[in-house]
Amino acid sequence: MRLLLVADTESKYIWDHFDPERFEGIDLVISCGDLKSDYLSFIATMISAPVFYVHGNHDTNYETNPPGGCDNIEDKIVTFNGLRILGLGGSIQYSRNPLYSVPPYQYTEKQMEKRIRKLWFKLKRSKGFDILVTHAPPYGVGDGNDLCHTGFKAFLPLLDKFKPKYMFHGHMHLNYGRGKRIYEYNGTTIIDAYGYYIIDI
Repeated sequence: MRLLLVADTESKYIWDHFDPERFEGIDLVISCGDLKSDYLSFIATMISAPVFYVHGNHDTNYETNPPGGCDNIEDKIVTFNGLRILGLGGSIQYSRNPLYSVPPYQYTEKQMEKRIRKLWFKLKRSKGFDILVTHAPPYGVGDGNDLCHTGFKAFLPLLDKFKPKYMFHGHMHLNYGRGKRIYEYNGTTIIDAYGYYIIDI
């Protein structure tokens, strides 16, 4: 199965110069956040595959203009072609917005832990999951040194217990001085979806 991962920046190879041959055979598109709603709608139109997404910390416009033809997998376990996919979007809380008591799609560690606890029964019933889709990386595995780009510690016990084959995330732009897209953690392959990346599973 061929997956197209996207996150953080709209690729000119997709939006401006779409080449059907480049994306031939894509079975599923997964967005790890911080992309324009119209961009995801365009992908859903041009690529004949489902588009799953989680929110990035800048995706507040999705509240009024959600991506058309795409499926929000936040706080859900969805199954596609036998793969169990868990979605947990958002970043660590780093700012305050006077219009909101809690900034949209920004979470404290305790809030992320609570989101995961609410899914525990579903996780046990599904006997775990195969792919974790997030916006932020896990703490200490390809995350940043500043507060905004610090990963979630709450993801680590989740990965340790269920040992999914893959974790896909965004948030960490490869042009932030980071040249590494793929990490290995305790049997899980962690992939930064910045821009776009195609993977065969």
